Amino acid sequence: MGKKTDENKKRILNRYGLIVFLLLGVGLMIIFSAGKIVFTAEGKKWREVGERETIIKDRVILPKRGNIYTYDGKLLATSEPLYSVYMDFWAEGMRKDTLMKYVGDLSVALAKKFPDRTASQYRNIILNGWKLREKEERQLQENATKGSEKKVALRSRYVRILRPDISYVDLKEIRTYPFLNQRSNRSGLIAEEKNARKRPFGNLANRTVGNVYKDLEKGGASGLELKYDSLLRGIEGVKSRQKIQGRWTDIEEIAAKDGYDIVTTLDADIQDVTERALRAKLEETAAESGTAIIMETKTGEIKGIANLDRMSNGNYGEGNPNAFSYMNEPGSTFKTVTVMVAIDDGLITPADSFHVGNGLYQYNGKWVRDHYWRQGRDRGYLTVKEGIEVSSNVVMSKIVLKAYGDDPAKFVKGIDRIGLRKKLTWDVPLNGIEGTSSIRFPDDKVNYWSKTTLPWMSFGYESKVPPIYMLMFYNGIANGGKMIKPFIAKTLLKDGKVVEEYKAEVVNEKMCKDSTLIQIQDMLVGVIENGTAKVVKSDYFPIAGKTGTAQIASGGGYSDYYVSFCGYFPADDPTYTCFVGIRKPRGVPSGGGQAGMVFKNIAEQTYVKRTQLAPEQARIDSTLQKMPAIKSGSWGNSQAVLSMLNFKSYVSDSASDWVKVKYDSVAYHPQALAINKNSVPNVLGMGAKDAVYLLEKSGLRVNLTGSGKVVSQSFTPESKLIRGTTISITLR
Repeated sequence: MGKKTDENKKRILNRYGLIVFLLLGVGLMIIFSAGKIVFTAEGKKWREVGERETIIKDRVILPKRGNIYTYDGKLLATSEPLYSVYMDFWAEGMRKDTLMKYVGDLSVALAKKFPDRTASQYRNIILNGWKLREKEERQLQENATKGSEKKVALRSRYVRILRPDISYVDLKEIRTYPFLNQRSNRSGLIAEEKNARKRPFGNLANRTVGNVYKDLEKGGASGLELKYDSLLRGIEGVKSRQKIQGRWTDIEEIAAKDGYDIVTTLDADIQDVTERALRAKLEETAAESGTAIIMETKTGEIKGIANLDRMSNGNYGEGNPNAFSYMNEPGSTFKTVTVMVAIDDGLITPADSFHVGNGLYQYNGKWVRDHYWRQGRDRGYLTVKEGIEVSSNVVMSKIVLKAYGDDPAKFVKGIDRIGLRKKLTWDVPLNGIEGTSSIRFPDDKVNYWSKTTLPWMSFGYESKVPPIYMLMFYNGIANGGKMIKPFIAKTLLKDGKVVEEYKAEVVNEKMCKDSTLIQIQDMLVGVIENGTAKVVKSDYFPIAGKTGTAQIASGGGYSDYYVSFCGYFPADDPTYTCFVGIRKPRGVPSGGGQAGMVFKNIAEQTYVKRTQLAPEQARIDSTLQKMPAIKSGSWGNSQAVLSMLNFKSYVSDSASDWVKVKYDSVAYHPQALAINKNSVPNVLGMGAKDAVYLLEKSGLRVNLTGSGKVVSQSFTPESKLIRGTTISITLR
C-alpha cells in the first residue's frame, strides 16, 4: 500500500514538473517577444500602429474669443460653442443590423429637426457611410492577403451628417434620437466643438464692432474685432485624443488661454436711436450713404456711431466706416475754423462787416457764390457773426483775403495751432488716408497751391477733413477749448477684472483764447436761433452748431452734394457733441433740413433718455412719441399697467388675451392674435416672459437670446407645429 502511494506521488510530481517546464517555456517566449517589441524596429512599428489607432496627437484647443460689451455691460459680441456633427462608421461597437433597424426612424427625426434635407437624403448619407466602411474593409483584407502594406484612407471614420453647426441644446436633443441614443462607441456619433461669434443685439453698431472670419481661427475681419484681434483671440492650447475603452477622450496637454474682454464706450440705447434716426432720413431722401456720431463732451467717449450705405437690394446697412472714410471737402462746417483762426490772430472781430451784395464775388476769374445768389437780393454788408449764421461764402473769402492774403501760410499755421492737421490713430482699422485730415500748405509739392486755394479753403473746399475730425473740433468748442480724441475701446478685462483702462487722448489743451472761444460759441448758437439751422431748434434745450453743404468732387468737376451738421447740446451746459453727414441725398440739399434734422432727433431722444423728461413734455413726431410703446402679449397685464398710469385703452376685440397692440395719440388698440393649437404661435413683438410662456405652452422648447422684445423667430408664425422641437427667438 505504501509503495503504491509513493508511485502516485512520483507520477504527480513528474506531471507537475512538466507543466511548470512548459509554463516556464511560454513565459520565456513571452519575455523574448516583449523584449523584441520593446527594443527592435518591429516593436517601433507596432507601437506606431497602436498609437495611430488609439491616440491622435497635437490637436488644437481653441481659446474662447473675448467678449465685446457696451459701457454698461450689455453684450455686443460673444462666442458660443457650436458643434459639427459627424459619424464614425468604424466605431468599435457599431453593428450593421442595429443601424439598418433604426436608420429610417433616425432619418425622419433629423429631417424634422433640420429640414434643409429630406428624410430620404439623410438615409442615403448614413447608408452610403456604411457602404464606404464595407468597401474600405474589403480593401484592407485584400491588402492583408497580398501582404501589401499599402495604406487605405478610412474616409468613413468622419462622415458629416448635418450641414449646419448646431448648439449644445440641439446636440443634446439629437442624442435622444433612435440609434444615436447609444454610447458613442456604438452610434459612432462625433460632435466637434468650435467657437462661433454671436451678436445678441443683431446688427447694432455692426460696422464698428466688426466681424470675424467664418473660420474663427483666422480672427477678426473688420472693426474692433480686427483692431483688437491679438487681445480678443487668446492663445491656443494643445490636446490629444485617446481611445479608452472604445471611447475617444480628449487629454489636455497645454491649456488654452481665453482672450481679453473689451468694454466699449457705446450705449446700446443711444446707438439704437442714432441708427434709427439716420436710417429714416436716408430712406426719406434716397441718399447714397450717411454717418452719425455722438460723443460725451467731457470724456471723449463715443456713445453712438452709425455708418449706413445703400446696399444692392435698396436697403441700408453697415458697410464702410464712413465716420472715418468720408474724405470729402467738408463745406460750410469748416467756416467755424476760418473764423476761429482769424479772431484768435486778432485780425478780425465778430462785428467786422464785409460787402456781399447779391451773393456773388469774383476773385482771379472764379466766382464765389452764396447759396441765395439766384434770388437777386442785395444784402449789402454782413458782419462776421451774420456771415457764420447765414453761411456766407463771400464773407469767409473776404475774411481770409483781408487777414492772410499776403501770408497764406499763417492761416494754415493757425489751423495747425488748433490741431486739425495732427495725424491720429483710431479704434477701427483703416486704409490709406482714411481717418486723417488733408489740409494744404502753400509750399506743398504734391497738392499744388493755386491763386484761389486760400478763399476756397475758407469755406471748406480744397481740403479733406473726415467727420471724426470735425466732431473732435466742435467738441473742443463745447469742452472749453480742450480738444480730445473721440474713442470707443474703454476697458480691457481678464476674468472679469480690469487689466487696463483707456481714456481720451488730449490733442490740444487749448485750441484758442478764452475770449475767442466765447465769441465762437455765441455764433454757433446764432446759427440755430437766426441762421441756416432754425429747423434744428429744440423746445427743450438750447443747441449750438453749424450746417454744411458741399458739392462732391468727381472726375475733375463737381456733382451731387454732401450735407452735414455738427454741434452740441445743451448749448449752455454741453453734455454731448454730435456730427451727421449724408452723401448724395435727393431733393434740395440742406445741411439743416436734412443732416440737421437727424441731429435734432438724436439730441432730443438722447436728452429724454438721460434726463427722464416727463411723457407729457415730449413732442410727437416719427421718432419721439408721447405714449410709451406696449409690447404684444398678454393684454390683461398690459391693461392693468395702463390703468394705473391713466392711459386710455380699448377692450380687446376677442375673448383671447393674446394681442398685438397699436396706438394713436389718444388710446391703445388691442388686436387679437390668432392662436391655433396646431400652428407655431406668432410671438414677434412680445417680451421674453409672454413669448416663452406661449411657445412652451404649445409644446416647443425655447432657445432665447437678447433682451427687449422678440424681433425674429426661427419657425415661421402659423407654420405647422411639431411639438418637442426647439425654436430660437431673438430679442432686441
